[in-house]
Amino acid sequence: MKLLLDFLPILLFFGTFKYAEAHKAWASEFATAHFGFLVAGGKVGPDEGPVMLATVVVIVATLAQVAWLKLRGRKVDFMLWVSLVLVVVLGGLTIWFHSETFIKWKPSGLYWAMGLTFWISQAVFDRNLLRMMLGEQLQLPDAVWRRLNFAWIAFFGMMGLLNLWVAYSFTTDVWVNFKLFGGLGLMLAFTVAQGLYLGKYIEDAPATDAPDKEPRA
Repeated sequence: MKLLLDFLPILLFFGTFKYAEAHKAWASEFATAHFGFLVAGGKVGPDEGPVMLATVVVIVATLAQVAWLKLRGRKVDFMLWVSLVLVVVLGGLTIWFHSETFIKWKPSGLYWAMGLTFWISQAVFDRNLLRMMLGEQLQLPDAVWRRLNFAWIAFFGMMGLLNLWVAYSFTTDVWVNFKLFGGLGLMLAFTVAQGLYLGKYIEDAPATDAPDKEPRA
């Protein structure tokens, strides 16, 4: 359930964009009629409609996500707050200036914020966030925890750069596909690669805890 909630804004952004892209005239008219007051000049063109509507939907979805967690008395993760600020600020700029450039920066900003959080926690506060999250499930040497932490920092940094490369090198339609399938696919591949790397440590853990001898009768 939590996984679905986390990815719901991305899925809604993707679905809204794809539908509006296939119905550009409708998207332009609908966006102008309902959200024209949010746009400089008050009119949304056919080529602007799809990303405008998708941006409105992702802002509302992220706000609803935070509100739902707060109403249920659940903790709102720090990165969700960061995501909310980025999507509202950059999404708002995209809508007002008729420019998809701003919303395309949002994934990079989120990736870099996550990488910076991991780095500051380790370098400044000597706290390994991965160890704090997974330490009860995994017993690993200190050096391995440090390697994992820096691996995630590097991954987030490269993902931020890759997002901008796709955004500026290809069409918005390609970027939207990459945002959903490329981002999730690379995250899954990186996680699987880490699992393979940690395999030997996970396999060694039970042997350490097992008794050397059978209990005496």
